[in-house]
Amino acid sequence: MSDRFSSAPASVVRRLRALGPRRIATLAGCPLLLAPPLYLSSFWLQTGLFAMVAVVAAIGLNLLVGTAGQLSLGHAFFLAVGAYGYTWLADDAHRSGTTELAGLGLPPLVAFAAAVALAGVAGAAFSPLSGRLRGMYLGVATLALIFFGHHAMLNAESYTGGFNGRTVPDMEILGLSLGDADDGLAVLGVPFGGLERLWYFGLVLVAVAALAARNLLRGRPGRALGALRDSEVAAAVMGVPAARYRAAAFTVSSMYAGAAGALLALAAQRVVPDYFSLLLSMDMLAMIVIGGLGSVAGAAAGAVFVSVLPQLLAHYSDALPLVVSAGSTEPGLGSADAARFLYGAALVLTLVFAPGGLVGLRGRRAARVLRGLPRPRRSTSSSPTTPPPPPSAGAGTGGDTLKEHTP
Repeated sequence: MSDRFSSAPASVVRRLRALGPRRIATLAGCPLLLAPPLYLSSFWLQTGLFAMVAVVAAIGLNLLVGTAGQLSLGHAFFLAVGAYGYTWLADDAHRSGTTELAGLGLPPLVAFAAAVALAGVAGAAFSPLSGRLRGMYLGVATLALIFFGHHAMLNAESYTGGFNGRTVPDMEILGLSLGDADDGLAVLGVPFGGLERLWYFGLVLVAVAALAARNLLRGRPGRALGALRDSEVAAAVMGVPAARYRAAAFTVSSMYAGAAGALLALAAQRVVPDYFSLLLSMDMLAMIVIGGLGSVAGAAAGAVFVSVLPQLLAHYSDALPLVVSAGSTEPGLGSADAARFLYGAALVLTLVFAPGGLVGLRGRRAARVLRGLPRPRRSTSSSPTTPPPPPSAGAGTGGDTLKEHTP
């Protein structure tokens, strides 16, 4: 490995070592994320948008579970608040079939921000419980949110559309619609429809979510939450108010879920209650465990794995053994069931062989690559010479030297 990089300039090697493996991977991957709308079909763009939804939601849940050490089984409720909140805030009041649908008709970007804030308010309303309960007790308490949310989505028909859901209005930024607008927009000869335009909005949202989470983890709140997770007694001795920080972590995590829910509504173009079930919350927990608890990059990696796998199995079900397409009468597993079997097995393997998750495996491999880089040699002419230490009295000839200078 060292021979491969032996011809690299010393300055380049020093910069690579200073950046580290994570920053190198980020810098290399960012340009690749801008190209898919120019080359990929609508299926792959839709799959990528669903992966972005999962990444934002997983980062927020990882702040709560991986950093604060609190368990939540009801985060699908906050995705529903963000999805239906954006739809209600951005849509005008109108009649759909036999149902009179309510709506405020706010500008879409304002409605998106308000939907995130609305999910945060819902999380803050639950924060008195989240600040006092811990571990499994909090997880059981959050189950009530799933059942309450599903009941509300089915019965509040004027806001949610009931069982059939309601159509989501398109996002619009500075007069540019991110839906399938017939305005002739094209980039490098490629027509840009709703999925192509929404792709870049999703990238910006993922970048903002990741940067905000990294800054939070590196700051005082992240250290306080980590101390609470490791030892509540030690954190209390250091002056960390446990209830207040737990409540704040739950509120911030709920806002992340609200942003993911609003993006999900835009990507799906229609929201229905069945999207936001207990199964979605379990999938989110699998994402952060497989990716790596307490890591932003790990949450993103696990989210991509868990969210993309069902789409791939459904797309290639005809070519895979033991997997059948939806509605088929042939014996075999449906694509959704097969996907859950696979990432369930991945979850068990992660817990047994790689407790640090996917991000831990990547970090070890990148460290081995960087260790193979040659260390740049320092010029002896420019480096200051270090004088030898003074000899001690009575040690070899040092004692004689001291005696010669003794008056």
